[in-house]
Amino acid sequence: MKLMTGNTTWTVEELAGKLGTTYRTVYRYIETFREAGFAVRKVRTGVYELVTMGRRERDINRLVYFSDEEAGIINGLIEGLDNTNALKQNLHQKLAAIYDVAPVTDFISKESNAMNVRELSDAIRGKRCVVLRDFKSSSGRTGDRHIEPFAFTTNYIHVWGYDLDDGRCKMFGIARIGEVDVLENEAWTHEDDHRREQMDVFRMSGQRTIRVKLQLDMLARDLLLEEYPLAAQDLKPGQEEGSWLLDTSVCALQGVGRFAIGLADHVKVLDSPELESYIRAFTSRFLPQFQNNFVL
Repeated sequence: MKLMTGNTTWTVEELAGKLGTTYRTVYRYIETFREAGFAVRKVRTGVYELVTMGRRERDINRLVYFSDEEAGIINGLIEGLDNTNALKQNLHQKLAAIYDVAPVTDFISKESNAMNVRELSDAIRGKRCVVLRDFKSSSGRTGDRHIEPFAFTTNYIHVWGYDLDDGRCKMFGIARIGEVDVLENEAWTHEDDHRREQMDVFRMSGQRTIRVKLQLDMLARDLLLEEYPLAAQDLKPGQEEGSWLLDTSVCALQGVGRFAIGLADHVKVLDSPELESYIRAFTSRFLPQFQNNFVL
């Protein structure tokens, strides 16, 4: 980030050389900056910089831009002001001027997300139940979910809710919700059961944990940290030269399992019988199907 906000512009290849990594890794960093809300500008082919609010303002803390959800919420709050309020137009103009890389007007089309967040926020404050209309599950099924919403995750990506149909707490992706229907006459009845499940470094949540150990080579280590930066707290150098040991607890085997399977020639599973069983079952089920999809 310091290199990309300095007085000198560097090519991706030059950044890779200075950081001792590959140009592909640099591109992943740049994409991560974008996803985290930073404004990245392409100067020319192979040259990128982090855009600031002004050429004289190069401090890192002046680089943060709103996420989609945050910009949508702010836009919705401004729209909620009375038209006679003299500040309303000024706020719109300032936001549009400052965030020229991602103008606030770009988020008007995503008003449904902002509206859903506002409705959920009101329901949480008023301790009211809601119905998530046309919710799209990760399995591809669409239907309504009757829940007691009680908390948001970082950046309003998910909402925690007590599912009244199956009696347990779950995370629901905001972007998967068609519409939020607040049930004004239905108050919470399971507040004592409102608990956020713990989340592992692979972003899987659950109530139980499973201990897993992986031996990684340098490539697997770099990819792990790029994709799952929280894993750094459970990483340490391995006994073999150039190896790293990930010793962590996971809430579900899907995340770590898919990571290990995808990098099978760079990852070795150590003393983790449940993970080994998961990988064997997964490969025996899907590998033949995967191979049949190709005509060699």
